[in-house]
Amino acid sequence: MKKILIIQNKRIGDVLISSVIANNYKAKYPDSEVHLMAYDFTHGVIQNNPNIDKIISINEKELKKFGNLIKMIFQVRREKYDIIFDPYSKLQSRLICKFGGATQTVGHKSRKKIGNLGYYTHPVGILEAKTQICGKAIEDRIHLLQQVDTFENINYEPKIFLTEEEKQFRVPEKYQDKKIIMLGILGSTPQKSMPYEYITQIIDHIASTFDCYLLFNYAPNQKAEADKIYNLCQNKANIILDIYAPSIRDFAVLMNQCAVLVSNEGGTVHIAKALNKPTFTLFSPYINKDDWSSFEDGKFHKSVHLLDFLPNAISELSYEQNKEIERNPRELYLKLTPEMILPELDSFLKDNLQ
Repeated sequence: MKKILIIQNKRIGDVLISSVIANNYKAKYPDSEVHLMAYDFTHGVIQNNPNIDKIISINEKELKKFGNLIKMIFQVRREKYDIIFDPYSKLQSRLICKFGGATQTVGHKSRKKIGNLGYYTHPVGILEAKTQICGKAIEDRIHLLQQVDTFENINYEPKIFLTEEEKQFRVPEKYQDKKIIMLGILGSTPQKSMPYEYITQIIDHIASTFDCYLLFNYAPNQKAEADKIYNLCQNKANIILDIYAPSIRDFAVLMNQCAVLVSNEGGTVHIAKALNKPTFTLFSPYINKDDWSSFEDGKFHKSVHLLDFLPNAISELSYEQNKEIERNPRELYLKLTPEMILPELDSFLKDNLQ
């Protein structure tokens, strides 16, 4: 029996897709012991996963303190792992790998020439391009897994494992007469959020075209911004205000009761996909769509990106302009107009609201 650690100290979507390492390792070695280290606010996407024996909780700010990092390294050493997989591949996790005492450590090479200082026994280059419909972010994680063994019949699909009680949850009866569209009205950061004047046009169009309830999703700290979007909407009649998912796990349970997700790109999209719900994703111009547009077939899972309509919109920019777009993509975002998006969205909703 081998003991495995997966380090994924990043955001919700990253943690969920890194669980494919655990799923595939356990499928081949069901008697292995698999631990996953993740920030405390991300645990909702991996709770109840039968392929993860232990979740090691990390606080993002606390781990950045040198003393706490040293304590974590000693904690890892005491566990005596055979293999550590490091999809995170940042300084903190690299130091854990280098000094954590595992026989094998697998992680991504640094893009800096002086950055590969013996952190891993198996340093791996990030793939240049995707070759699978799952998207490059998932492929990169499976590529790490394949450095230590041969795995056949790879399952690339992350899964949310709801409890039986969670599966029995129902929305209030007054909302059971129509299908519910979950709307991810804000991205996880302002840079991932479509301009408010555009997202409200999209909301109003859905409300006037489809006889469904609309349910807003946003983080608790985004309440004031969500209220601004609601106040800008013209068609408020079918917007549900008295149901809200305050945590990631609550969102997964609530999403399981919805028909589709229409959302800015982020962790909630990966959750909906892991629940086998149709998704329509709005990508920020600075995000590489090939990395994160997983399992898209143009019907059940569909997305729009500025480059779908204006292929040279970013390639014509200078390096300095590209860096500025990452900090503030609004100028490019405004070029991805509702007039471009709505025909694609209508087609998606007609296919998936039958």
